[in-house]
Amino acid sequence: MSNITITPGRSAGTPPTPAGKHQRGRTPRRPRKPMTSQFRTAVSPHQLNTTRGRIIYWIVLVVVVVSFTAAFVFPLYWMITGAMKSSEELNAIPPTFLPEHLSFDGYLEAWDLLGLGTLLGNTVLYAGGAWLLTLAIDVTAAYALSKLRPVLGKVVLALMLATLMIPPMVIMLPAYLTVKDLPIFGWNLLNTPWAIWLPAAANGFNIFLLKRFFDSIPKELLEAAEIDGASPVRILWSVVMPISRPILGVVSILTVVNVWRDFVWPLLVLPDSEKMSISIGIASLSSQMPQNVLIASLVIASIPTIVVFFIFQRSIMAGLTAGSLKG
Repeated sequence: MSNITITPGRSAGTPPTPAGKHQRGRTPRRPRKPMTSQFRTAVSPHQLNTTRGRIIYWIVLVVVVVSFTAAFVFPLYWMITGAMKSSEELNAIPPTFLPEHLSFDGYLEAWDLLGLGTLLGNTVLYAGGAWLLTLAIDVTAAYALSKLRPVLGKVVLALMLATLMIPPMVIMLPAYLTVKDLPIFGWNLLNTPWAIWLPAAANGFNIFLLKRFFDSIPKELLEAAEIDGASPVRILWSVVMPISRPILGVVSILTVVNVWRDFVWPLLVLPDSEKMSISIGIASLSSQMPQNVLIASLVIASIPTIVVFFIFQRSIMAGLTAGSLKG
């Protein structure tokens, strides 16, 4: 007689189930796993929903935001207000955070004594020409490498990217000799804007950024333009350029800021005092100027780059992240 077990709670008329076997049509139940939290953050949303959690969250947020804002804004504030102080007040210990008497005489003296009008005009010429030439050369080069796919295009791109691994100080002497005696033509480009424009346009990093963006443009869009009879130049101008405004804004900011703040290269190729850029002009006359006048000249020199940044600020993140995701 086989051993049988009677399940507790089973009615008397129900036949017993043999030990070690399960009822037909039913699967054994697996033991339940303990519930684990799905939140992997430092502070869970449940804690943030409490009054104490919200207070701590806002305190930390305000402290971090105010600290980082002060770290970036305070140098600008100190530079702007320093030009409004006298030389004695600038050298006072402890320093004063607010000028005792608001005066804009430092800015007027900087404009007259340093000739900032001429220096700004020269620098605007150099930065504007470098910007236009950079867009003309780098955009066409990136478009050719991305869409036209020339022979040995990957090799050319690799050589361009290899130039980014070379420190600028290493190639400064060969670049100077090249500008002094341009190969094939034999032209001397010293004391001319071309000495600034050509090196600024030969930028492998800008070409790489533009190529990555052009790679993300759908081929179907360009093929539709080809079916309509558009040439490659027309496709670049009418199709590619309008939808490439984010990356063009990024390249524009990088080009203008690099030319505006550059010091060593303009010092070598622009020895004429009437053709100096603003950075060289301020540095050459800094020892002869009062400190508040020097600070005022620095404020005036930084205004154009700040304006350019605010014009193209919306394109910075959109252009740098373009081409990183597909779909």
